[in-house]
Amino acid sequence: MNISVKSEYALLAVFDLALQPPGEPVKIADIARRQTIPQKFLELILASLKQGGFVESRRGAEGGYRLAKPANEITVGQVLRFVDDGKQPKRVASNPFLSIWKQVDSAVSGILDHTTFAEVARTWQKSQTRYVANWDI
Repeated sequence: MNISVKSEYALLAVFDLALQPPGEPVKIADIARRQTIPQKFLELILASLKQGGFVESRRGAEGGYRLAKPANEITVGQVLRFVDDGKQPKRVASNPFLSIWKQVDSAVSGILDHTTFAEVARTWQKSQTRYVANWDI
């Protein structure tokens, strides 16, 4: 499965927002720094995600971006399909592997469509805190 750089950055941006306290806007520069995404490219991606209803923005000094709905209501598949505009590789009907590729596509879609950003954030946070040494004395 090929994921474009734009799609990867979109996923990282939504993931970053899913990690933040709900409702609090996050500055583009902060997302760009944490996720190592070029800020100008991120601005375009977030504008697109806003049009898709995934994020919303607030202007001003206290402004920024936040998720438009709870992270447990946004799936990885929804974001990927929106950003990639539903682009799927073209499969030739005479290809002997066509039925296998359809099964693979279906399996991948099943995983992506049932994985929410809340789950990704929870799994990530758990993996980041699992190996922290406890130095209580």
